Amino acid sequence: MAVPQRPNFNRPPGAGGSRPGGNFRNRFPQNRKEAEHRINHHIRVPEIRLVGDNVEVGVYPTQVALKMAQEQALDLVEISPTADPPVCRIIDYNKFLYDKKKKEKEIKAKSKTTEIKEIRFTPNTDDHDFDFKAKHAEGFLKDGNKVKAFVQFKGRAIQFQDRGQLLLLKFAERLAEFGTLENMPKLEGRRMLAMIAPKAAKKK
Repeated sequence: MAVPQRPNFNRPPGAGGSRPGGNFRNRFPQNRKEAEHRINHHIRVPEIRLVGDNVEVGVYPTQVALKMAQEQALDLVEISPTADPPVCRIIDYNKFLYDKKKKEKEIKAKSKTTEIKEIRFTPNTDDHDFDFKAKHAEGFLKDGNKVKAFVQFKGRAIQFQDRGQLLLLKFAERLAEFGTLENMPKLEGRRMLAMIAPKAAKKK
């Protein structure tokens, strides 16, 4: 009686599995970021609307607009893909992206979150300490932050509220070039507070 042969379970060379080099494509995934705008030959619609300073505004066949861009050594850039037909400009695309990022950076800088910095005094703060803290507060205001100045009263020092109020008003006057007193000093518990907001930067 013939003995049945055992099936061959060996994989042929290079067939799938986790063998080195068996799946070359997955070793190098393509994560290319899609461009922000369609430009030049990537604009595949038959016609577009051209706008801008260096062209006669109107609807053009895409190939004609491409030729116009080439003649000016510039790019045809789609700036409004959802319009009918899509709106394009003939511009230097690299410069366009640079200006766009610069503007976004400026907007982000202007929308910086304002912080509140605290400056603490006592009713007996001396002139040296006062000047030192005023310089710190000046820096905070220049950076666009608010300054919360307060006088802390301990024990019987609460009877010197007038002295604390005068100190805070003097402090606000010292910083008048850089900030504005939002409210008169007021007592909250055992602290007298005054808030100083930064002045808007002067346009050059």
